Amino acid sequence: MIKKKSSSSRRTTTRRTAVVARHTAETRIDLQLTIEGKGQYKVSTGIRFFDHMLELFTRHGAFDLELKCDGDLDVDQHHTVEDVGIALGEAFDRALGDKRGILRAGYFLMPMDETLAIAAVDMSGRAAFAVDTQVRTRLVGDLQTELVTDFFEGFARGARANVHVKTMYGRSNHHKIEAIFKAFARALRVACSRDKQLGEMLPSTKGLL
Repeated sequence: MIKKKSSSSRRTTTRRTAVVARHTAETRIDLQLTIEGKGQYKVSTGIRFFDHMLELFTRHGAFDLELKCDGDLDVDQHHTVEDVGIALGEAFDRALGDKRGILRAGYFLMPMDETLAIAAVDMSGRAAFAVDTQVRTRLVGDLQTELVTDFFEGFARGARANVHVKTMYGRSNHHKIEAIFKAFARALRVACSRDKQLGEMLPSTKGLL
């Protein structure tokens, strides 16, 4: 007799995915996310350095991401960067569902040559963020650097998560931003991971995330 698999064993093999369409007067964003991916990406926002950060975020998080954003870049980059953060956060929130059995929190310390960055994430159901890039130049590549904060704020809002990222030290402004995105990806990868010990348990004493 073939034994039926339990619901918990079926759940552990299910790929968590989400599709988000965020269309406003300022941006038109369509994305598909798979948490259990292979780091594959197809990203286009109209800001090449931002694309690069999202690509390495996908690769280091081992997610799969297709993302297309048509934004009002003739006005400013702000709407594009912030709204991509919101939409990406919403995708993770949807893909995680009720969040039962996940680790929920994760952190990572990321070296990149002379730079060191740290990221910590808690998929707590509450939006909060703290960002310190230590970048003092207006542009890195074609990205307005002040908007890095807006991206992580948007992600925290969309994902209903606590997001803390900080450059500890470094010389290259490129490396400072890149190390933050890599650290964030790996911290998020841990937070989204399923915990065999928790099983179907919700990682909260409140009964809701």
